[in-house]
Amino acid sequence: MRNRFIMMLVLAMFLVAGCGNQTRPFIDFSKPQPVDKNSSYATLDQRPIRIALATVISPNETIAHYRKIAEYISRHMGRPAVLIQRKTYEEVNMLLSNGEVDLAFMSTGAFCAYRGLTEIELLSMVEHNQTTLYKAQIIVHKDSDIHSFADLKGHTFAFTDPLSYSGHMAILELLKPQNIRPEQYFSRYLYTYSHDKSIWAVATKAVEAASLDSMIFDYAQARTPELTANLRTISYIGPLPTGPVVINKTLSSDQKDQLRTIFRNMHQDPQMKPVLSGLLIDRFVLPNAELYRPLQKIYDQSGGLT
Repeated sequence: MRNRFIMMLVLAMFLVAGCGNQTRPFIDFSKPQPVDKNSSYATLDQRPIRIALATVISPNETIAHYRKIAEYISRHMGRPAVLIQRKTYEEVNMLLSNGEVDLAFMSTGAFCAYRGLTEIELLSMVEHNQTTLYKAQIIVHKDSDIHSFADLKGHTFAFTDPLSYSGHMAILELLKPQNIRPEQYFSRYLYTYSHDKSIWAVATKAVEAASLDSMIFDYAQARTPELTANLRTISYIGPLPTGPVVINKTLSSDQKDQLRTIFRNMHQDPQMKPVLSGLLIDRFVLPNAELYRPLQKIYDQSGGLT
């Protein structure tokens, strides 16, 4: 009897709560909201420029450098800049698709996989060691008896991000001729969502192998040689184009021109040289869209593999 009374009381409270919706604020997202003409950000050219990134090196290593770039853009555009950091490439792609950012630092794979609702344009691409190309690099522990990709069957593996080319799709492409999926080829696999975490996972034998960006491996060799000394490379895949900087296509022509000039000249500023170096960037150069076409076709054809 007591239990029945408690249940009836809870039900009554629920119904009362359900009847109170009239007093709650309601936002109809299907109706455009008017812009306050008195707002300091009344026009697109006045509001903060929104910059997105997903860190491929551990956030503590890179976020300070990206803040400096955001500040540099802000100074040269004469408007505030907002830096939006996300953990995964998909999250950044969603921000772009929803029109929630104006500019994004993208990985090669994330750009080639992008099929969002909002159109984007290539602004620039990264040049490192006088080239805009890099490779996917498959690493194992130095003590491992694995010497080729064929030897990896039945072993553990670390991917970086589902949308990464060097850290994921490149491996799926190696498996495609065999019509086999990663879960059938490897005994276990995981995603680290960071290239340097993949390096750590192999160096500490948390997994037996990983695939990652060769530029980041070179960076790790310079920064943490005691870690990479425990590793060995068994294969390279590539060359591949470096990750681009993209912009929302709806930006005004003046804004696009401003941003192109800013990125083209950034490396000439003495204060920005160490910032760019900390991100494995010598300078930003004009993008070559044709370099990405073959990889875009791979993502088009990947179907359920991604």
